[in-house]
Amino acid sequence: MSDLRDQYARPLRDLRISVTDRCNFRCPYCMPAEAFGPNYAFLRDPQIMSLAELRRILGQFVRLGVEKVRITGGEPLLRPDIPELVRLLKQDLRVPVVALTTNGWLLSRAGPALRAAGLDRVNVSLDSLDPKTFAGLSGTGRRLGVARVVEGIATAAALGLLVKINMVVQRGVNDDQIPAMAAWARDHGFPLRFIEFMDVGNHNGWCRDLVVPAREVVSKVSALWPLEPCSPAYRGEVAARYRYLDGRGEIGLISSVTEPFCRDCHRARLSADGKLYTCLFASAGWDLLGAVRAGASDDELFAYLGRVWQGRLDRYSDERSGLLARHETRWKVEMSYIGG
Repeated sequence: MSDLRDQYARPLRDLRISVTDRCNFRCPYCMPAEAFGPNYAFLRDPQIMSLAELRRILGQFVRLGVEKVRITGGEPLLRPDIPELVRLLKQDLRVPVVALTTNGWLLSRAGPALRAAGLDRVNVSLDSLDPKTFAGLSGTGRRLGVARVVEGIATAAALGLLVKINMVVQRGVNDDQIPAMAAWARDHGFPLRFIEFMDVGNHNGWCRDLVVPAREVVSKVSALWPLEPCSPAYRGEVAARYRYLDGRGEIGLISSVTEPFCRDCHRARLSADGKLYTCLFASAGWDLLGAVRAGASDDELFAYLGRVWQGRLDRYSDERSGLLARHETRWKVEMSYIGG
């Protein structure tokens, strides 16, 4: 394994691949309908990495030490060849952990093929079980209902996939539903991860007043079912985990706003059109797909990736408070383009 380090001595161990920038939902914190409407210029097929191109690029990430790959979007299950990508990662490249993040709408249909291909884990974004709240937070109105997402979760669990639920919490929007979500996840044995509302992209209307601090979430849940903190399962674990004292599972807190974890971030992101981003809040990426199509050899790609990571200085969440105090803003790549 490579011992490549960035400017803060952080290794590269985790890669997120966005396989499409399209989604069938319009969640306001990711792809608000006002910005991503009918005239939005999504990527065209020739701009997107093929499986063969992914194979070459991902092979170099593995050479550099990547041990976990998460497939994201947009909504990754809109792309029909995801089982082939999972098989490539697990069987050809021998990646120890391959996971997928989805809104769950297509999970019942896609689940069996994903499991057969070797998928290890699936994270389902579910911000509310209440049909009205779900309709607003998914941006779909009554057209797409929460029951089908719950059905997809049940299918994935029955197939033997490790299922986690992600809930982005916003004050005055769905924070009143924390107890209901926690109770449902406990009853079904799903780890539930509460995610602080983050200022990702440029169109999600983020403000600090909408952030529900992770510590407040822990207090609310623990008042109903006492919790105790868990030790990190591995270096760089994003979620701070707490287990229920009665043994009925755990919750996780992703607190990028109130308790940043930049100091131990070892994650890179690859957009659907093959650009490497070294932070979720980055403004620009490096064109790996362009290098592949220009004829770069595997060794040249390996060296290119190494140079990018060694020069990495990203620590946006640590810097956020200072930027806000100075009323500074930065243009940031959209979350739907590089995944959450």
